[in-house]
Amino acid sequence: MAHFTPKIAEENRLAVPDTYKHWKKWGPYLAERQWGTVREDYSEHGHAWDFVGHDKARSNAYRWGEEGIGGFCDSREILCLAPAFWNGKDEILKERLFGLTNNQGNHGEDVKELYFHQVSTPTHSYCKYLYKYPHKKFPYLELVNNNIRSREDMEYELLDSKSFNNNAYFDCYIEYAKADVEDILMKITVVNRGSKKANIHVLPHLWFRNFWKHNKRFSRPSIKAISDNCIQSRSIRNGRYYFYHENGKQLFCENETNNKRIYNVDNEVDYVKDGINDHVVNGKSTVNPEKNGSKSAVWYKFKLKAGEEKSIRVRLSKKKLENPWSDFDTIFDQRINECEEFYGNILKTDLPKAHQSIAKSAFSGLLWTKQFYYYDVFKWLFGGPGEPKPFRAAARNFTWQHLTNRHVISMPDKWEYPWYAAWDLAFHMVSFVEIDPYFAKEQLLLVLRENYMHPNGQIPAYEWNFSDVNPPVHSWAVWNVYEKDKLRTGKGDTKFLEHAFQKLLINFTWWVNQKDKHGTDLFEGGFLGLDNIGVFDRNHMPEGVSRMQQADATSWMAMFTVNMLRMSLELAKTNKVYEESAAKFFRHFLNIAWAMHHIGKKDISLWDDEDDFYYDVVELSNGATSRLKVRSLVGIIPLFAVEIIHKDLFEQLKEFKIRAAEIVRTRPDLASLISNIEEANKEGNYLFSIMRAYRLEKLLIRLLDEDEFLSDYGIRSLSKYHKDHPFVFQHNGHYTIHYEPGESRSNMFGGNSNWRGPIWMPLNYMIIQSLRKYYTFYGPTYQYEFPTGSGKKLNLNEIANELTKRLVRLFEPNSEGKFQYHADDRNKLFSKDEHFKNHHLFYEFFDGDNGKGLGASHQTGWTALIANLIMEMKESES
Repeated sequence: MAHFTPKIAEENRLAVPDTYKHWKKWGPYLAERQWGTVREDYSEHGHAWDFVGHDKARSNAYRWGEEGIGGFCDSREILCLAPAFWNGKDEILKERLFGLTNNQGNHGEDVKELYFHQVSTPTHSYCKYLYKYPHKKFPYLELVNNNIRSREDMEYELLDSKSFNNNAYFDCYIEYAKADVEDILMKITVVNRGSKKANIHVLPHLWFRNFWKHNKRFSRPSIKAISDNCIQSRSIRNGRYYFYHENGKQLFCENETNNKRIYNVDNEVDYVKDGINDHVVNGKSTVNPEKNGSKSAVWYKFKLKAGEEKSIRVRLSKKKLENPWSDFDTIFDQRINECEEFYGNILKTDLPKAHQSIAKSAFSGLLWTKQFYYYDVFKWLFGGPGEPKPFRAAARNFTWQHLTNRHVISMPDKWEYPWYAAWDLAFHMVSFVEIDPYFAKEQLLLVLRENYMHPNGQIPAYEWNFSDVNPPVHSWAVWNVYEKDKLRTGKGDTKFLEHAFQKLLINFTWWVNQKDKHGTDLFEGGFLGLDNIGVFDRNHMPEGVSRMQQADATSWMAMFTVNMLRMSLELAKTNKVYEESAAKFFRHFLNIAWAMHHIGKKDISLWDDEDDFYYDVVELSNGATSRLKVRSLVGIIPLFAVEIIHKDLFEQLKEFKIRAAEIVRTRPDLASLISNIEEANKEGNYLFSIMRAYRLEKLLIRLLDEDEFLSDYGIRSLSKYHKDHPFVFQHNGHYTIHYEPGESRSNMFGGNSNWRGPIWMPLNYMIIQSLRKYYTFYGPTYQYEFPTGSGKKLNLNEIANELTKRLVRLFEPNSEGKFQYHADDRNKLFSKDEHFKNHHLFYEFFDGDNGKGLGASHQTGWTALIANLIMEMKESES
C-alpha cells in the first residue's frame, strides 16, 4: 500500500474538500461513445444500437450526454472540449471513435480504432491521450463488411486493413494541463509517421451539451467570437469562459439535431449540429457567418513532411488573460513534473522499471475512464415537464423510476461499456484507493444512495437492465478500501465505514429476501456477472428444473456475510451497539456453511467428495437433485469467504465473545464446518472460512494443475479438463459446455464476453488475495505443490506471488519483443515499431492458452488490478 507524502503538489490538490468545486471540476469526463446507449434510445422496441448509430451521431443532438476523442468537460458536462481531425479523404470529420454494434461484430460490439490513455494525475492536473489516424480514407465500410463472419473466426481489426501500411498515419497527442481550477490548457501535437507528405486538419471543438431543449428553465447558451483569437462562451449555468487560440479559422453552429437529414422534416434552427462537419468536408454554407452558436471549432490545416510535427495551443479560462501564452509552456512543464513526482511516490523505486510502467499505465487508464453519467429513468420513461410520453412497446427499467444519476462515475470502458456496472465499479475502487482514496470512498457510497439503490435494497446493475443480479462484491470493496486507507493514514475512516455498512445492511436484506426464497441460506441469483459460465443460461433454466442452488451465489453471500461481520467488529470498537450486528452475521455465516452441505431431501452437498470440488446443484420438479459437474470458477469462489481476526479484538468485545461462544456451544455441528474459529494460531489469529484445511488442499490440487485451471498467464475461468471432456446435461433438451480459451462461440448475453476458459483479472485478484489471507493463518510451514504434479512445494504466499508473476507476464515483452496480450500481432507493429510497442492496452479478459487480449480493449477498470498485484507482490516479498 502506498503511503502519501503531504507536501507533494498533487496530494495537496487531492486533499481539498469537495474537489468537484476545485481541482476535479474539470477532467476527461466526456464519454467515448454516447451513440448506441440505452439512455439515448427512444425506439419503440428498445433497439438501442440502431436508434442512434455512428452515422446519425454527427447529426443528432443527444439528450443525456456528449462524446469525443480525448475530451474534457466540467463535472456536470455543461461545457465540453475535444479535438476533431480530418485527413482530407474521409467523408466525415473524425469527431468520435468508430466501432461495430453488437449485431455487426462477430463477437459483439467492438471499437475499431487505435488510441491509448497514456497518463493522468488523479485531479487531472495533467493528462495525455494518443490517437492514431491513417493518411488513407478510414475503412468504415470495410470494417463492417469484413466482420460478417462466424463466431469461430477471429475479428477483423483496423490493422488487418491496409490503413496503416508503411506507417502512413498520424500520431495525434492530446494533452491537458491546468493552470488553476478553471484555467485549462490544451495542446494537440500531430506527428506524420509516414514517409511522404500528408495533409491533416485539426479542429479543437468547444460546445455546450444540449441541456436547454428538455428543460425550459434554461435558455440557449451562446458561444461567440469576441476577437480573431478568442471565443467567449456564456451560459446561465456556468457563466462566461474565454477560449483562447492562436490563428486558425473560427466556425460556429448549433448543437441541435439535423432533423432534415435524419427524419426528413424541417430544422428548427438554421445551422445544426453537423454544420461544421459539412462545411469542412463538403464546403457547404452550413456554419453561421455571424460567428455565434452553441457549438464551435477552430480550423487548422497543415501539410506535414515525413516525420514532421505541429502543435496547436488553446486555453479555456474563466479569466480574461492579457497574454494566455506567456506561461503556457511553463505550466505544462510544471504539471508534467508534478505528475512524475506523484507516481514516483506511489510506485517506489525498488519496483522494476517495467513494473512501474505497467502500474502507471493502469492507474492512468483508470483515471481516463471516468465519465459524466446522466440518466433520469422517470423522465426517460414518461418525458420531462411539458413533453409527450415516449412510445415504447416494452419499457426497459420500468421498476427503477426512482433512479436519477447525474455524476462523474468510473466506467468499465468508455467506448465498449459507457455506463457504470455495479460490480465492475467495486473492483475499480480497490485500485483507485491506491491513488485517490477520496474518490474510491465517494464512488462506493454513491451507488448506495437513495437515487441509485432500489427502495427494496438492490444495487443497480447497469442500464441495459438495472435489475440484473451481479455478485455482491460491494462489501468486499468497502472493507478493502477502508483497510488500505487506514494503512495509509494510520486511522480508520469509521464515518465512511459506518455510512456504507448501514446501506449494505439494506442490500444484504434484499439478497436474503429475494435470492433465498425458501429461507434455507442457499442462494440463487441467475446471471451473477459470469455471463456464459453455466451449462445453460442460469436466468432461464430448462423446463423441469425447479430450482438451482448456485455454489457461487451461496459462496458470494458467505463472503458478504463475513465482510459484514468484520465491519461490525471494527465499528464495535467505538460503538458497542455493533456487537449485536457482529453476532447476527456470525450466526448467518455458520448457517450458510451448514446449508451448503444439506440440500434437499437427500441432504446433498455442494461439495463433491468424489471430485473434491464445489458444484451447482439443481432440483428437478420431481424432487430429485443433481450436481452439475462443471469445473469452473463457480467452484473456486468458496475460497473468497475468508477473514482473519486477531484474538485481541475478541478480548476487546466481550459481549460478542460471549454470544459467539454460546452459538458454538449450542450448535457445535455448525461450528465444525468452519475453519479454526475456536483455535487461534501462534500469532493469535483466528481463521473464519467456509473452506476447511482439507478442502482447501484438495481444491488447490485442481486450481494449480496446468491441465485444469492453471495457465501460463493466470487462472482460467473453466478447467481445461473440459476440452476433451465436455459436460452434458440432458433434461428436456441437450445442454453442453466445453473449454473455449478465447472468444465466445455462443451469443449468450450478447456473445461479447466468455467465461468458459479465458483469464479474468478480477477473479484472479480475489484468488490471490484469499491465498494471502490463508497464509496469514497457516504460515510458511503449510506447503502445496506448485504446479500440481511438479514435486515443487511452496507456501501460500509464494503461490500467490507465482500466480501474480504469471498475470504480470501478460504485460511484459515476450521473446518476440511484444506484450504477450498482442499474441496475434500479424503485422509485427507491436513487436517492431517503436511508436506502437511501448503503449499499453488493458483488455477485458485474456485467452486461457496464449494470453491474447480479448473483449473490450480499454477496460482498464478491473484490469487495473494488475497494478495492485504488482505492488502487493513487492510488499509480500519485503
